[in-house]
Amino acid sequence: MVSDPVAATDWRQLAAEAKIPEGIFIGGERRSAIDGATRQVNSARDGTTLVELAWAKPADADAAVAAARSAFDHGDWSRRHPRARGEILQHFADLVEEHRKEIALLISLEMGKPIRDAYQIELRALIRCLRFYGELADKESGEITPTDEGELSLVTREPAGVVAAVVPWNFPLTLGGWKLAPALAAGCTAVLKTAEQSPLSMQRVAELGLMAGLPPGVFNVISGHGPVVGRHLGEHPDVDVITFTGSTEVGRHFLRYAADSNLKRVYLELGGKSPNIILPDAPDLDAAADAAAWAIYFNSGEMCTAGSRLVVHADVADRVIERIVETSAQWFPADPLLPDTKMGPLVDERSLQRVLGHLDRGLAEGASLRVGGHRVLTETGGAYLEPTVVTGAAPDNPLVREEIFGPVLAVQVVSDEAEAIRVAGDTPYGLAAALWTSDLGTAHRVSRSLRAGVVWVNCYEEGDMAVPFGGVKLSGFGRDKSRHALEEYTYLKTTWIRYA
Repeated sequence: MVSDPVAATDWRQLAAEAKIPEGIFIGGERRSAIDGATRQVNSARDGTTLVELAWAKPADADAAVAAARSAFDHGDWSRRHPRARGEILQHFADLVEEHRKEIALLISLEMGKPIRDAYQIELRALIRCLRFYGELADKESGEITPTDEGELSLVTREPAGVVAAVVPWNFPLTLGGWKLAPALAAGCTAVLKTAEQSPLSMQRVAELGLMAGLPPGVFNVISGHGPVVGRHLGEHPDVDVITFTGSTEVGRHFLRYAADSNLKRVYLELGGKSPNIILPDAPDLDAAADAAAWAIYFNSGEMCTAGSRLVVHADVADRVIERIVETSAQWFPADPLLPDTKMGPLVDERSLQRVLGHLDRGLAEGASLRVGGHRVLTETGGAYLEPTVVTGAAPDNPLVREEIFGPVLAVQVVSDEAEAIRVAGDTPYGLAAALWTSDLGTAHRVSRSLRAGVVWVNCYEEGDMAVPFGGVKLSGFGRDKSRHALEEYTYLKTTWIRYA
């Protein structure tokens, strides 16, 4: 019998005994903010205070960038054999695996992710990411192009320099790892700014990186207000690359910061309003409906790729919608530290009120509430919301047009394939989409018609470290994951040698 480490652990007891990071991590050491500033970090689970965390200001960001700059310019990380860098990343992954329970607990406490998802999904993603780029580090090579006799042309990939990564709170380690691991594998040094809502787990991971052999200053983690510290990193003249995952609005700011400073390279993975298309010939309608429920309720709907729009053919709409409504009861929120919890709270009160505001506006503009839509478990102190399905929303309804970032599904009924393609594409976003059909021709035809960085056919949210992830249109540009991510943290250098 295979043991279940999640079910076998008393997570509430571990939470009572947890050691919470209190400082920011710069130059290989835990330290206080330069001005002594702290910020109260509360648990999404119940609103209780977890820690008074050192809170960075621009001076702390300067210190972190200086540590990264010194480690890049004067250290040996960028000059080490790629195999040596890869071995350290592999050891880094081993240490994260060794401390898996401790880090999963921090994630669950800080942003409300169910502990099973934190342990089995988020930590797995970080470990696999570190191992993937650890293995890939010495597999990339340059080019020798044709020349005349007596000349030699070399095209090499050089590490870009200091990378600033600004990451969101919904997947603090998954998305942080997608940026950190390829940057380190390429020979860059990094400053990672955590999200304000989930600053703890990556702080602990940074210590493990030092234990794994990362030289001081190669990987720095700071926590602070986005409009202050994030902006400072965006404008910093010693940052060579900035990579950001978050809202489209903030992504625009980073482009401006780069334009107004040193024209640093900017890579953006932004919002989404992903359509999930179910056609009458879906291989299994019940399985498609269950996947549609998972696509919007997993992680409390706090995903840029959440399947927040169900585009369903009229011939099967009633059956699919009824199945999702019935399935919604299985996703009723609960304490994220219970091993059987499928959906926890939203990350904080502000997020809950934003989602409820979207619902109020959408319902006022003609949408109908089919199930859910109410705050629950108010006695806990957490921001818990029922799984929610709305129908009858017009194409310009905010529940159809805007990224809600909560467990709210908007249903759009269509009459044929052409209308499904048109409705699915009627969004300024282009991050992900899904299609359910048994016909191979339909799968190819519709997938090619969808302007999205990722299209899933007869599944949702599937993938691997070997495939790229990113979007088009207002969902940004650049790619996380795969060997293509290394391109974002390197630049091409041509060396032309005349030896005759």
